Amino acid sequence: MQPTVSLLSASSYELESLAIAIEQLLEPLGGMSSIVKAGDRVLLKPNLLTGSRPTKECTTRPEIIYCVAKMVQAAGGKPFLGDSPAFGTAMGVARLNGLLAIAEELNIPIVEFHGQRYQTNGDFQHLRLSKEAMDADVVINLPKVKSHVQLTVTMGVKNLFGCVPGKMKAWWHLESGKDVNKFARMLVATAEAIAPSLTIMDGIIGHEGNGPSQGEPKQIGMLAASRDVFALDRVVIEVLGVNPDLVPTLRVGKYQNLEQIAIAGASIQSLQIHDWQLPTQMIPIDFGFPRILKSTFKHLYIKFIKEPLGIYAKS
Repeated sequence: MQPTVSLLSASSYELESLAIAIEQLLEPLGGMSSIVKAGDRVLLKPNLLTGSRPTKECTTRPEIIYCVAKMVQAAGGKPFLGDSPAFGTAMGVARLNGLLAIAEELNIPIVEFHGQRYQTNGDFQHLRLSKEAMDADVVINLPKVKSHVQLTVTMGVKNLFGCVPGKMKAWWHLESGKDVNKFARMLVATAEAIAPSLTIMDGIIGHEGNGPSQGEPKQIGMLAASRDVFALDRVVIEVLGVNPDLVPTLRVGKYQNLEQIAIAGASIQSLQIHDWQLPTQMIPIDFGFPRILKSTFKHLYIKFIKEPLGIYAKS
């Protein structure tokens, strides 16, 4: 059976219109009530990345998270918010990105991810993944469309790398970084293991250029959703007008052509943009041991010094 990707033209993060738009977006997929049942523990997995100015548009917008959380609650689910940011803690980054007020208003816990090894298929016999994600009844993946200086473009599959806890992500850069296709296969294996029930992509305003955090906002005017995260990424790259062969996770993914995917709602052609900016210079995935040490010290500095003091480096 073909996976379905739902596309919708959307231009505003205003809560009332956004809630209506997301409801409409999910209609071809059966609506939220077909995914979330009463009593389900539902992980909302946004792209938190790091504390950032809202105008940078390098993290999932709080308005998206708010609307999805309300829909989960209306379906009888019990949402909780979690991620493993590159620097700092989920709670600290959530506060800096404007999510703490939302979590308090809706009574949504914000959880830190803790790792556990799980048996997986394919090239990787086991992966260390977030126990909180693996134990959730439902995972709703909430990525942001972004260019990326290591992976060209990151979307739904890469966002699930945030379910790899703590500095284990840096270890993967060291272990697999010399082979970008191996690193991409690890990302695919992680996404397959997490198996999100739903992915809703924040593409109203994306982040182009030297992402994931040093690029610039770009109006795309799109929301996209699917129960199949791999199909979603394959369709969204067409909206951006980027060659999928340039994106490692698509090169090793299972959907090599669009004929394998059903598209509902808006057409790719009606949403397509032709001036999406890729990174000006790609950098290696391989961190190298000195960079891992630097990254670890920065993470600890933010976690134990800057966050408790309520300050944060601009990103």
